[in-house]
Amino acid sequence: MSRVCELTGKGRQVGNNVSHANNKTKRTFLPNLQNVTLLSEALDKSVKLRVSTHGLRSVEHVGGLDNWLVKTSEAKLSLRAARLKREIAKKAKSAA
Repeated sequence: MSRVCELTGKGRQVGNNVSHANNKTKRTFLPNLQNVTLLSEALDKSVKLRVSTHGLRSVEHVGGLDNWLVKTSEAKLSLRAARLKREIAKKAKSAA
């Protein structure tokens, strides 16, 4: 399982450890990923996703998982999240 947020696409970054003597060694910075169960109001079901804490705050700020998926492009989303987005769009289209 890769260390990538399913909602924001945030992944690992590469940088250097820099010592007091200014020696540099490569290291990675991993995102703070959490296994979270989010509620989809449009589908009336809960969804388990692996989301960064930054992504979780963004979802709460926008007003929930459904609003986040509608506003986010499919290029950033994981395969599971993109499928959810399509299901929500289909449900909204049939309701309208």
